[in-house]
Amino acid sequence: MNFSPQNLSDEFSRREFLRDASQRFLGVSLAPMVGGSLASQALGDKVSAKRSKPATHVIFLNMAGGMSHIDTFDLKPGQDVQGPVKGIPTTAEGLQIANYLPETAKVMKEVCTIHSMQSKQGDHDQASYLLHKGYNQLGTIVHPALGSWVTRLKGTDNDTLPGYIAVNSPANMIGAGWMGAKFAPAVVTNPEKGLEGTSRHPSVNEEDFERRLSLTDAINKRFHRENPSPNAKNFGMLFDEAVRVMKSEDLAAFDLTKESPTIRNRYGRHTFGQGCLLARRLVEHGVRFIEVTLGDWDTHYDNFTGVQARCQLLDSAYSSLIIDLRERGLLESTLVVLSSEFGRTPEIQKQHRNGRSHHPGAFTSLLAGGGVKGGMTYGKTDKEARKVIENPVTFHDLNSTIAYSLGLDHAKVIESPSKRPFRMAGPDKEDAGPITEVFG
Repeated sequence: MNFSPQNLSDEFSRREFLRDASQRFLGVSLAPMVGGSLASQALGDKVSAKRSKPATHVIFLNMAGGMSHIDTFDLKPGQDVQGPVKGIPTTAEGLQIANYLPETAKVMKEVCTIHSMQSKQGDHDQASYLLHKGYNQLGTIVHPALGSWVTRLKGTDNDTLPGYIAVNSPANMIGAGWMGAKFAPAVVTNPEKGLEGTSRHPSVNEEDFERRLSLTDAINKRFHRENPSPNAKNFGMLFDEAVRVMKSEDLAAFDLTKESPTIRNRYGRHTFGQGCLLARRLVEHGVRFIEVTLGDWDTHYDNFTGVQARCQLLDSAYSSLIIDLRERGLLESTLVVLSSEFGRTPEIQKQHRNGRSHHPGAFTSLLAGGGVKGGMTYGKTDKEARKVIENPVTFHDLNSTIAYSLGLDHAKVIESPSKRPFRMAGPDKEDAGPITEVFG
């Protein structure tokens, strides 16, 4: 591998270098920790809060694949498009949701249901990119993900842990793009294992580990003297931060065995359930933005069986997360967002064993906590859930609403290294703004 500064300019090569160097010198892999923790040193651009008590954390639940809004949160009883799902009452007045979500129905008094999401992107990659980054995917630039924007603008409450952590999320959608590795997420592939590579290899004792750290530090200092470039300096800071994380007591946040079996079972003993539990623990330790992904919503075939299976995982995890945050006094300061990249078609495709195809024209997102008024709905679709007929909401509006909850300026312009202007809300032409009506 060529370690010249020119080859350390992008996020991937920095991670690759850290992984290789840490394994060679320290007997550990620090790559999963890179990115995010440095955000606490540079608290970003100060923006005056527009809310008296802005939220301080975001948990973003990504329903990857295209969750069927018609079969979950936007039911159309009596219509041919509905299929076998039945509606059940919720704690939100007048709102029914799928009978696949009985525990979620009990917490809907804490949730704002947005029935009027819409997009123009019906391809998974393009739509997921837009969901995560607020811009259309281009070949000329990689945009920062929402978590990178939040940590850039608001910093983090923890000086050691990364400000942005992604659990079981698609790697090509969560990166920091032109913002660089400083604002990239730490990646957790399995919440049961926590932040992997954070303990010494059994063959490396503590004395040897400290000796290797000293040797690495000496090599780094010499390298920086001979290569005084911003990339080399930034890279050295990333390595130091990774070692700090490794030695921090806050790593206990990733240890789910510290939770009682009752709590762990309530969330669900599956990746998404334990990921949501981990998200709650990370909020308690000051992590600013956590994304947790539940995939396999792409139900082209056998939609109703697939949706029911996904809902069983979602139901226990989502309801437990809302209850847990509320009981611990964290819900008001934590915005919980649930969204998919698009919905599913009203048409039931019998030739595909009752499947549904992609449908960006109308779908549902949920907001809870963070100052949002619970028990309300916003927007409306037609009788088939095909079109938005009231209060349309785009991903740019959703991002603006997240910014508003956090007390950030959604329209604040930050220039990329190439001097191109970008905003958390997306392009100027979208004329996006926060949905202030959903806040108390």
